[in-house]
Amino acid sequence: MQELRDNAQALVARGKGILAADESTGTIKKRFDSINAKSTEETRLNYREMLFRTEGAAEFISGVILYDETLRQNSAIDGTPLVKVLQDQGIIPGIKVDQSTNPLSGSSGELITDGLDGLRDRLAEYYELGARFTKWRAVITIGDGIPSRYCIEANAHLLARFAALSQEANLVPIVEPEVLMDGDHSIDQCFEATVSTLREVYYQLGLQGVYLEGSLLKPNMIISGKHAANRAHADEVAEKTITCFSRTVPSAVPGVVFLSGGQSDEEATVNLDAINRLAAKVCAPWEMGFSYGRGLQAAPLAVWGGDPANVEAAKQAYFQRARLTGAARRGEYSMEMASVAD
Repeated sequence: MQELRDNAQALVARGKGILAADESTGTIKKRFDSINAKSTEETRLNYREMLFRTEGAAEFISGVILYDETLRQNSAIDGTPLVKVLQDQGIIPGIKVDQSTNPLSGSSGELITDGLDGLRDRLAEYYELGARFTKWRAVITIGDGIPSRYCIEANAHLLARFAALSQEANLVPIVEPEVLMDGDHSIDQCFEATVSTLREVYYQLGLQGVYLEGSLLKPNMIISGKHAANRAHADEVAEKTITCFSRTVPSAVPGVVFLSGGQSDEEATVNLDAINRLAAKVCAPWEMGFSYGRGLQAAPLAVWGGDPANVEAAKQAYFQRARLTGAARRGEYSMEMASVAD
């Protein structure tokens, strides 16, 4: 239990957060298509190693979520396992263990996440390969008559099974019930859906005997839908997010690592900063970290463009995003900092 607790606390160290580099082969192909780069095992390795070897990023990055392929890869530069490249910088390697989402039978347009089959054996292997934490994402959609109670309960049960199995293998589970920002729903609708989801998630975690002190939560922020009119500003996002957690998340949980969830780099940073400022003011019991994919990668991916000649410039772009997000993690971000970085 002590190993779980220590690793969970290290992942939410002040000023630090997690790089989500766990895109599936299909997802990263879409990202590479957007910059007209081919997605091969070699190019995926080169891109991710570029991020992992960015000098100074470890000041702001506590852990990296890997994909199965990446966890097994060795450096294209010197043959060092990528896991060791991270460990040597004090960065904790983690692994995405959920598989594809599919339609939830008996529901209308809702999804369930696959991946429990064979999970116990995979987790034991992942620990041997150097992973020290895991992540499982569930998807909750806001729409006409949804999310349904059925969808929330089914996904929460799977999250709890994943978490219990992860801890059995001495791996810190990051529980990710994402209420999607897709749509034109209000911030209040997001609040209601997230409260319902998190209440059920922690009920199910309790039933499964999950050790909360050795786990983390990766939630959405409470925000307006992407296409909503008059989208809520950062102060309201912070207030509703902290209120939501105070009603649903036990204080035994060491921290929250927010997903960026389709927000722009700037929006994700400003909202994280506002949440941390308010959390400090009200003495919230959880560390408020981040676990960003696009929020950290969009800029370096665009700069890199699949061209080896752009590697150093792309590393600099990644470092700047990590630095700015780290400042927001401390509640010390300002837009002037972004201007200087540019």
